[in-house]
Amino acid sequence: MVGDVVLGLPALHLLQSHGHSLQLYGKGWAGALLAGEGWACTKRAGPFGERIAQLKALRSACASQDPGFNDRTNTLLMPNSFSSAFEMRWAGLKPAGYARDGRRLLLRQAWQPDPPNHALEGFWGLACRLTGHTGAPPDRIQLRIRPEDQAAADALLAGHGIQPGFVCIVPFAAGDVDGLDKRWPDFPAFTHRLSTLGRQIVTCPGPGEESIARDQHPAALSLPDVGLGTYLGLLHRASLVISNDTGPAHMAAAVGTRVLSVLGPTKPEQWRPWGPQNTIVQGTRPAWPTVEAVMQATHTLLNA
Repeated sequence: MVGDVVLGLPALHLLQSHGHSLQLYGKGWAGALLAGEGWACTKRAGPFGERIAQLKALRSACASQDPGFNDRTNTLLMPNSFSSAFEMRWAGLKPAGYARDGRRLLLRQAWQPDPPNHALEGFWGLACRLTGHTGAPPDRIQLRIRPEDQAAADALLAGHGIQPGFVCIVPFAAGDVDGLDKRWPDFPAFTHRLSTLGRQIVTCPGPGEESIARDQHPAALSLPDVGLGTYLGLLHRASLVISNDTGPAHMAAAVGTRVLSVLGPTKPEQWRPWGPQNTIVQGTRPAWPTVEAVMQATHTLLNA
C-alpha cells in the first residue's frame, strides 16, 4: 500500500547511506511515487511464473555488477508475507526479514520483530539489522519530488485558479480496521463547515471515488485521475491536508505539509502520519471525533 511504501522511505535512505545500491521491486505505482529518489524500480508482474522470471533477471543483473552478490544476503523483505519470501527463494535470492507468517526457513537471515510499534519503526528496524546501524529513525521522512512533477502540479493548480493557502481534503480510504470503516462518517458535514472559512478546497479522488467527491463534497474542487507524482506536488503546495487514515496523508507528511489526521478505529501509535508537523484528532477509540473538534483543530492549524 502507498502508506507502507512512504513509511519505508527512511529505511531505504539508511540502506543507501551505507553504500547499498537499491533495486526496488513492487507494485506498479511505486515507481511514480518514488521517482524523485532516482532508484531503479521494477514493476511486479501478475502471474507467478513471470514474477519469478523477473526476479531471476534482477539477480543476474546484480550479480554481473557485483561478483559477491550471490554469496551473501542480497534481498531485504519489507513485507511480512510468506509469499514474498517464497518468491525470492524460488528465484534463487537470499532474503532477510522478520520471522513472521511461518517463513523463517525461507530467510537467510530471520529476525525477531520488535514489540508492536509504529510501522515506520518496524521498517527502520529491518534496515538497522542489515547495516548494523543503532540510531533512532529521523523525525521526518523527506520524500523528494521530481521537478517535473512539481511543475505539473503547479500548472494544474494554476489552470483551475487555485491560489496559495488552499486546503486539501482526503475523505477517502480503502479497507478497514478490525472490521470498522476508516472513513470519517461526518466528513461531508465537515467539508461544508470548512467552506465557510473562505479557503479554497481541493480533493483528488482516485478511481471509483469520483462520485464521493461530487455528491458528498460539492464545496471542494475535484481533480480526478491525478498521477502520484503530480499528487505529491499538489500536497506539497497545500497549506493543510485534512485526511482519513489513508496513503495521501502519509504522502503529504513525507513532503513536509501539515496534516490533520482524523482517526476513528486506527491505532495512531502504529499508523499516524510521521513528522512533527502532524496533528491527530480522535475520539475515544474506536469512536470518531466530532465535527466541532476537527473544526477547532483546523482553525488552530490555519492560524498558526
